[in-house]
Amino acid sequence: MAGVLETLAFLRDPDFARSRFERYGDVYETSLLGQRTVFIRGEQAIADLFAQGDAIQGWWPDSVRQLLGPLSLANRNGVDHKARRRVVGQLFASAALRRYSPEIVALVEALNQELLAAPAPVALVPRLRRFAFSVIATTVLGLDGGDRDALFEDFETWCQGLFSLPFALPGTPFARALQARKRLLLRLGCVLHKAQAAAASGAPLAAGGLDLLAGGLDEAGLPLADDDVAEQLLLLLFAGYETTASSLSCLLLTLLQHPAELAWLLAELDGLSWPPAEGEAVSAYDALRAPRLEAVVKEVMRLTPPVGGFFRRTLEPIALAGVLVPAERVVQVSITASQRHGADPAELAAFRPQRHLEPDTNVFLLPYGGGERVCLGKALAELDIRLLAVGLLKQLSFALEPDQDLTLMVIPSPSPKDGLLVRLRPRTAQDP
Repeated sequence: MAGVLETLAFLRDPDFARSRFERYGDVYETSLLGQRTVFIRGEQAIADLFAQGDAIQGWWPDSVRQLLGPLSLANRNGVDHKARRRVVGQLFASAALRRYSPEIVALVEALNQELLAAPAPVALVPRLRRFAFSVIATTVLGLDGGDRDALFEDFETWCQGLFSLPFALPGTPFARALQARKRLLLRLGCVLHKAQAAAASGAPLAAGGLDLLAGGLDEAGLPLADDDVAEQLLLLLFAGYETTASSLSCLLLTLLQHPAELAWLLAELDGLSWPPAEGEAVSAYDALRAPRLEAVVKEVMRLTPPVGGFFRRTLEPIALAGVLVPAERVVQVSITASQRHGADPAELAAFRPQRHLEPDTNVFLLPYGGGERVCLGKALAELDIRLLAVGLLKQLSFALEPDQDLTLMVIPSPSPKDGLLVRLRPRTAQDP
């Protein structure tokens, strides 16, 4: 019973890890659904974990493992994992981002017009989720509007079951997610076959980046089977979508809650052009050209990382921050607690993006996970966030609707409970 109660608290309580770290220290053990689990926070413990090599392997809860599938990169280890990561990683390489960027700019402009035309108040979260999904589905998979919308509904259902209790009882989130997974894999298989047919005929793809997967080899040097590729595409949809949608929602929420920092950022954005010059979208708003934007994004990611933690499994005894962890333990790395942990917790709990521009700053950041399993969609997410922040904030003025619940739901990624209701209008020269 204690393990069930701990599991329910883990899934529902955003303060779960922090409260227990304060009680037990930076490395402590508990039980989640019968699995002995060690929670860790802090730079030393995490560095020790990354240094373990073959003594640890990737691990996910049963619900995630089943919904991602047995062939998924996320469920593989060793040479299997490295081979598929090389293949799928091509979709997020610098050359691929340059190819995708004009379409992302066009999607930002379309969202801008959609928001202006929508009746007030506007719930930003669902529109930002659809935007983030449109980016990955359009730029990578090359889907048009109809196919994209059909895929989106099933994908949302699938995401809602990822961190649910893994009981496939009719009507439960997990059961609905399993059915959605079947439909998703069928649709992804059709997308893949279209891309293969185009490649076989010598015709260029109308859109998307699936041609970048051509020639992908598994750990034995053999071409990846279609069902293998389809499961990797399902993973990359999640990698390039869920973290981005969460980050966009938290970025706008945090700025609207801190008008002084928003004005500070807008002073920089007013000196930048939108849309970016042709061929320059990837670098137009980078840390060199937009240091305040970079600082704001880092600070939002520090306080509300899109990935609250990640898991590893010990294959033999290891030491983390001086604490011996036995074999056959799941280790949960708490990113959120680690990024707020330090000598002055109150100061680290404050939203102060300027800290990232100070020469002597010492802030621990790991918002997309780390090591050899760092989030595949990191580069695309960062590009999406920069382009959307500049494209929307330069052109629109936002105001939070009063009397709404802005509490963050944390599963699968942070998102305001009431959908982030705002009123907006075109931004003018008189606006801050």
